[in-house]
Amino acid sequence: MPVGANSRKSRTINIVITVLLWIGAIVMVFPLVYMVLMSFMTKNQILSANFSVVPDPWVFGKYGEVLQKGNFISGVVNSFSVAVPVLLFGGFSSTLAAFAFSKMHFRGQKVIFFVLLSAIMLPFAAVMIPQYVMFTNAGWTNTLLPLIVPGCLGNISMIFFLQQNAGGVPDSLIEAAKIDGCGYFRTYWQMYLPLMKGAIATQLILWFMGIWNDYLAPTIFLQDEDKWTLQVVIRSFNSYYAVQSDYALIMAASVIAMIPTLLLFFFFQRYIIESVAITGMKS
Repeated sequence: MPVGANSRKSRTINIVITVLLWIGAIVMVFPLVYMVLMSFMTKNQILSANFSVVPDPWVFGKYGEVLQKGNFISGVVNSFSVAVPVLLFGGFSSTLAAFAFSKMHFRGQKVIFFVLLSAIMLPFAAVMIPQYVMFTNAGWTNTLLPLIVPGCLGNISMIFFLQQNAGGVPDSLIEAAKIDGCGYFRTYWQMYLPLMKGAIATQLILWFMGIWNDYLAPTIFLQDEDKWTLQVVIRSFNSYYAVQSDYALIMAASVIAMIPTLLLFFFFQRYIIESVAITGMKS
């Protein structure tokens, strides 16, 4: 086959793939864009039989109305009250564990790591009843403690991914630190953390997204409205305002709730993609 024919065939394939990717991207992004546009629509336009995408007229009052709801602000505060200590203490314990599994050698290391790794295969639905009974006996239900304390002990997924990314810290540097008289913790603090900061930041961002969007656990452990996290508050909005067909208010609350995770992803997406790609190439 002539070289020109191969070139034309390659360009045609590239064009088809590009078109398909654009179609897929539009299909995936359209619900998100429409959710934002719905938050600016009137009730009549949303319920109209004639489907429309562009608000006519534009109504901006729903965002101010959402922020005036007391439960919404308390939900934001409660979500941050869970996320901040979990990311600080849980991130510290997870990086310590990842350092131990990747750069230290001790008896039973592989067995312990396999047991931890196997816990990833257990969905939360399989352990939520034993956890509820345990936290009830401890007097922790209807408080934020069931959402904070387990996370402060570490994140198995984060430990696994950091262990896979540990190639960024050469073993020769660890050995050199030992020769210079550094203990394990000093090696971890002064060498491991700085060299792994990109992967650690990525995992903390992904962990924050999981905490911020968590719905099932807060629904189980929290009863009082002043203890609800943001996703539970939005659920209550959906239950109450959907009856009134005030979908614009529900969409406005959802858009505001989505802003922190979107900002984190757009600002740090390069690090997230690189971290996942590197993890996939490690054995």
